Amino acid sequence: MEKGVPIRAICRAISVLQAVNRMGPLTMMEIAKAAGVPYPTAFRLVQTLIYEGMIDLDPNLKRYKPTALVQSLSCGFQDSELLVEVARPHIISLTRRIGWPISISSRVGHNMILRDSTHANTSLTFERYYPGFTLPILDSASGRLCLAFTPKEERDALLRWLRVSKLVDSEYLKGTSDALNLDQIKEQGYAVQGRNLHNLTPGKTASIAIPIFKDDEFLAAMTVVFFISSMSVDAALSRYLDEMRYVSLKISEVFQEN
Repeated sequence: MEKGVPIRAICRAISVLQAVNRMGPLTMMEIAKAAGVPYPTAFRLVQTLIYEGMIDLDPNLKRYKPTALVQSLSCGFQDSELLVEVARPHIISLTRRIGWPISISSRVGHNMILRDSTHANTSLTFERYYPGFTLPILDSASGRLCLAFTPKEERDALLRWLRVSKLVDSEYLKGTSDALNLDQIKEQGYAVQGRNLHNLTPGKTASIAIPIFKDDEFLAAMTVVFFISSMSVDAALSRYLDEMRYVSLKISEVFQEN
């Protein structure tokens, strides 16, 4: 057996908890669909999470929702607090200048996790995205940017984990660095997603992501999201890339060693 093979039951339980926490209140059928597990499995996992106090049934809605105990899972995690504190005024200011929403995300496991965004600060968005929203690392501009700046040994381990966990087709992972143009992304200093499929409005937006560094190591991605119908990716790069780089630099300066 290859090292690092995940325990499937735990992966599924986490998927269920994330679905309810992100999208709840949900019916059991909606939980099964959102978490990508069979209905009987979803039922058993939900009952377990109810027993552990993480999920509760709303008797009026007949739907399941997270409890306050979910917040306890983040008590020991404080990495993103300074990042959000530093980046927040800069991304709000940038959104006011260019109109489009800006997000800050960083990698947790095999996903990119939204730390903050300005979707609530502009009308140029279909949805409001809040901290905790997840994006797949291989199918997002921020995720590919993160992979491009991840040390090779760590990146290979992550891709191996994705392969053995069967979250991504093994054939797709062959030659991933070349297929995703990771060397080019690192050299040019940004990544693009011509059509965002893994969000609340699939296919309607595109994005450009650039890195934020801590002591010259990748810390997070700053991403601008715009409507595909409004402009091409090339036009967006021409209009916004320099300004995005300036803002990223100002945020990164706070995290450099004195």
